[in-house]
Amino acid sequence: MTDSDTAAGAARPDRSFDDLLGDCVHCGFCLPTCPTYVLWGQEMDSPRGRIHLMGQAREDDVLTSAAVEHFDNCLGCLSCVSACPSGVAYDALIESTRARVESEHERAPGDRLLRAAVFALFPHRRRLEPLRAPLRAYQASGLSRLVRRTRILERLAPPLAAMERIAPPVRGGVPRLPALVPARGRRRAVVGMLTGCVQGAFFPQVNTATARVLAAEGCDVVVPPEQGCCGALSAHTGRAEEAAAFARATVAAFTRAGVEAVVVNSAGCGGTMKHYGRVLAEAGAGDAEVRGAQALSERVVDLTEFLADLGPRARRHPLPVRAAYHDACHLSHGQGVTAQPRALLAQIPELEVADLPNPEICCGSAGVYNLLRPEAATELGDRKAADVASTGAELLVAGNPGCSLQIAAALERAGTPMALAHTAQVLDASLRGLSPSALLSR
Repeated sequence: MTDSDTAAGAARPDRSFDDLLGDCVHCGFCLPTCPTYVLWGQEMDSPRGRIHLMGQAREDDVLTSAAVEHFDNCLGCLSCVSACPSGVAYDALIESTRARVESEHERAPGDRLLRAAVFALFPHRRRLEPLRAPLRAYQASGLSRLVRRTRILERLAPPLAAMERIAPPVRGGVPRLPALVPARGRRRAVVGMLTGCVQGAFFPQVNTATARVLAAEGCDVVVPPEQGCCGALSAHTGRAEEAAAFARATVAAFTRAGVEAVVVNSAGCGGTMKHYGRVLAEAGAGDAEVRGAQALSERVVDLTEFLADLGPRARRHPLPVRAAYHDACHLSHGQGVTAQPRALLAQIPELEVADLPNPEICCGSAGVYNLLRPEAATELGDRKAADVASTGAELLVAGNPGCSLQIAAALERAGTPMALAHTAQVLDASLRGLSPSALLSR
């Protein structure tokens, strides 16, 4: 079993829900690592408390509104998975429970409307991209500063205020990657690359940096034009059928590409794609389809995992910058990837990298949690911003777009704005010999 298997709970698709429930011995090691328990100190808002509620709902065959509230409060950050000495697959348990909630529980009209709007937009890159122009105009007008200063949206519509706060700065157009980015020099591997939804629409520069780094290290990079959403947001929120449909399309796109590995540069996407078998099993797919999906999952790797295993070939130029590295939850807890990003950054001359205090506590992004639970997410974001500021860094490096947006908003609220960059962008800047200003002006 790999470290990634351990971090992600190692839940095989053929293990039953009751079997997984029985792994928890209610020892309490998860409590100090759980963000909502840290915030509120309530047993039912801890992982072992929620597992107790899951068992109760299973036994009574009823989902109470109180239990649903506690399930909804969970960020799904999987910090408890890393802390658990018994190997409880909390990720599988909470996703299965949320699928039951979405199937059986009648939500309030406002909640239903918000969730419908979120999932009609965010998993669809072609719907997100047209928003760039009006968002850019809104930001350039200075109206955003007025809205935030008066806090009018927070009083009228907290979810809309959360969307406004975390909206990324929009600059320039959306560069289009070709279907093939050829390796520079001798070819060492042929890889596929996921471009993502939010990443593709609002962080296209991360994708171009990723492709350049892979090509510089000797990889042919295949970018299937027919790829869409990987299904992570839907899976994390209990929309099982929708997640399975996205997963099937992604499996088909990358299977047709015939690549050796599928490289992912977004932690949340990678965490789900490595468990496609479970995603399809949750939606009732047959054994053959589950096995086919899991076969693709076995070729999914985070960008930093892949590069660390491949080894450096291209020359690294100095980057005299003091940076702080943020462990995205679905990278560290969900995939067990913590050493590789740090090892890659350590290869860059003159780059100083500090670790954050309390790295196990989520920043509050958690997919769309900061839109559905804005108050809790804001408090967690403020805590994370204080931890970032304490490092004295001038650049924050992260491996997930949601984390970057969440922490940037919290840093701005605290009056300590900071430049942010993806690990791929830092590597790209070093390989191209760019000056520190290329990163610090972001």
